[in-house]
Amino acid sequence: MSQTISLALEGLTCGHCVKRVKEALEQRDDVTHAEVTITDAQVSGEAPVEALIATVEAAGYHAVPAYPKADPLPESEPQPEALTAENSELPADQDGHQLLIEGMSCASCVSRVERALQGVSGVQQARVNLGDRSALVIGEVSPQSLVAAVQQAGYDAEVVDDDQSRREKQQLSAQRATRRFRWQSALALALGVPLMVYGLFGDNMQLTSSNRTGWLTVGVATLLVMVIAGGHFYRNAWRSLLNRSATMDTLVALGTAAAWLYSMSVAIWPDVFPPQARHLYFEASAMIIGLINLGHALEQRARARSSQALERLLDLTPATAQQVTDRGDETLPVSEVRTGMRLRLKTGDRVPVDGEIVEGEGWLDEAMLTGEAAAQRKTAGATLYAGTLLQDGSVIFTAQATGKNTTLARIIQLVRQAQSSKPALGQLADRISAVFVPVVVAIALISAAVWYLFGPAPQMVYTLVIATTVLIIACPCALGLATPMSIISGVGRAAELGILVRDADALQQASQLNTLVFDKTGTLTEGKPRLTQLVNLSGQSDDARLLRLAAALEQGSRHPLAHAIIAAADVQGALPAVRRFRTHAGKGVSGELDGQLILLGNAALMVEQQVDIGPAQAEIDRMAQRGATPVLLALAGKLTALLEIRDPLREESTAALARLRELGYQLVMLTGDNRATAEAIARQAGIDEVIADVLPDGKAAAIVQLQQQGKKVAMIGDGINDAPALAQADVGIAMGGGSDIAIETAAITLMRQDLHAVVDALAIANATLRNMKQNLLGAFIYNSLGIPLAAGVLWPLTGTLLSPVIAGAAMALSSVTVVSNANRLLRFQPPAAPVKAPAKPLA
Repeated sequence: MSQTISLALEGLTCGHCVKRVKEALEQRDDVTHAEVTITDAQVSGEAPVEALIATVEAAGYHAVPAYPKADPLPESEPQPEALTAENSELPADQDGHQLLIEGMSCASCVSRVERALQGVSGVQQARVNLGDRSALVIGEVSPQSLVAAVQQAGYDAEVVDDDQSRREKQQLSAQRATRRFRWQSALALALGVPLMVYGLFGDNMQLTSSNRTGWLTVGVATLLVMVIAGGHFYRNAWRSLLNRSATMDTLVALGTAAAWLYSMSVAIWPDVFPPQARHLYFEASAMIIGLINLGHALEQRARARSSQALERLLDLTPATAQQVTDRGDETLPVSEVRTGMRLRLKTGDRVPVDGEIVEGEGWLDEAMLTGEAAAQRKTAGATLYAGTLLQDGSVIFTAQATGKNTTLARIIQLVRQAQSSKPALGQLADRISAVFVPVVVAIALISAAVWYLFGPAPQMVYTLVIATTVLIIACPCALGLATPMSIISGVGRAAELGILVRDADALQQASQLNTLVFDKTGTLTEGKPRLTQLVNLSGQSDDARLLRLAAALEQGSRHPLAHAIIAAADVQGALPAVRRFRTHAGKGVSGELDGQLILLGNAALMVEQQVDIGPAQAEIDRMAQRGATPVLLALAGKLTALLEIRDPLREESTAALARLRELGYQLVMLTGDNRATAEAIARQAGIDEVIADVLPDGKAAAIVQLQQQGKKVAMIGDGINDAPALAQADVGIAMGGGSDIAIETAAITLMRQDLHAVVDALAIANATLRNMKQNLLGAFIYNSLGIPLAAGVLWPLTGTLLSPVIAGAAMALSSVTVVSNANRLLRFQPPAAPVKAPAKPLA
């Protein structure tokens, strides 16, 4: 027996989560239909509730039964109210916490910290980022339990939910770490370099009866350097051992300790070793510790540069605001600003909170928020966004959103969340790295055993060199940093360009797209329709009365065409009240006025209500062929007027679409408008394929049809009316602006209303994935070549072995190289847009 079951969902954070849950449910044979949002699901079919919950859990999310429904679920329409800025809280605001982690050094650490956090009761999701040594935890959980879990895993943690304190503590920690790595490196190299030079030009580190005392002194000095400059390696390795795991620090500790123990044993008991085996490696232990610490110091500096984009966003909010009071202007901290307060801005001031201008006018620089270089003129009624700069003018505005609710704060949180995420490519690298260290230890032992059993004399010396070199050179630091550093830099640079990326997976998906589907109204067009003609078919009523009737009916609608009709009516005074107002999805509206039924909408509505449109069909077709939208008005069952409404193309649409076509993308227009109008607009814009006459709930189905043809599809829309299609597409791109951005639905949100931003978004996605692949390839090549070289593969050909010191330098250099390559994204410039092409005339 078919039924509809309601589930309350937890753990969903974006349109891709919605899509995954919907697909998982509808793949069941006993489910006929599933409607899924971020917070709940309505599932129709014969499946028991326990089976549905198990399916959601298997998809990686949580579900509990909600209220039951007696009737099958009807086809639902998009629900924009759930996607507005007021309700679009980010996961971090849903009982989420950000932690600063100390002690992580490689991807094995990341894996262990993630497992520890996910093991805490109440945690829905944990993302650990090696790039900035942080973790983003979502769920209903106490901060103390998170810190305890990380400490039990062998690391230190601190919860920082306040942006400013997080930033200060992260900067302070980075500065401390950089200073510590510098002096530790200097101390170790101060001993290691002279010893290495002496070994090259002196007695080649060979122990004799005459220099035994001196070498014992050097051994003690080396031990002190290892403890003082490299103690963190040994402490972390010991904690890893207690947790039955291994990390990069384990490899360094094993390699340097083995070299020192062997050398000290030779110095104390020389007679136990044959003369040719009395070689000392004190310089190797000191040099390896010095070089790796130097690499960490350089890496720390490079990582600090990679977070500059986010730091610049944080710097945009001023510390104080000027409140307008009866006593005059008063300065108060921005943290004390409350909604409804009247605030003043003067030339050169930054906007402290989101608000609406009530007095004055000014030119606002919104470049850091939207990527738009030109200043925007704002007058009374216009919206101001925190962080933007008043270049010229003076305004008074009322505060509407403060603190974490401002657009800038939500953008910063979104960027931080995206920087903590991992694409599928990065997750693969993490899984490999997590088992890499134990494998390396096994390789080192096997290589050492082979050299001990089959190598030339003195076997013990060669065994030590091989084992130490393999342990040092095989460290997966570069592999662990390859993807997070690219993501941090790429997402940060995208934010500077006015492109908000929800998660790293969106970047990987965007790099694989071949088909771009555009909504028409508000995306390709300006979204500000205007009434350009009224054709009176009644022969009795005057045009003004007919227009007033249409405006009276449309006052209950929020459709863009309704605004055009009301604006054209130039209403003076109140419009008459309409009874029994009803919206016909995708067709129009109806209501009663003075006992008469009024219909206003497209031809489908008239046919449905049995209104004859035959006499006006030729004029309707002509309007559509000119690219206008014909709106039909019927009174008492008779067609009375035709209203021609035009929504002109955006100024940049033609040029931007031409750029995308040159890049090889297939361009498709998806609209609910009639086919003739849609094809006229498509010809003007330069789009070859048109999907028209689609009702709102059919847009997602149109995307599915394209995907079934094997296409990788992006949907570009306004993020609200196109919510189902945005969620269904491989990548949803919302053309947003300020507080209206639908960040809960789209994987990528464009802060500026400019189609060239689509080109920029795809360019930064491709550049980030290319950079990530370069890093991963470099790291894999380094480890793939480094391990055989360290194991002595060149010995039969050249009679040489790789020095442990060279291995340490190469390991440090690989990490610095990966981070430096990722930082190139901070200077990424999208391909320049051509000079705007003139729009083609309408056919």
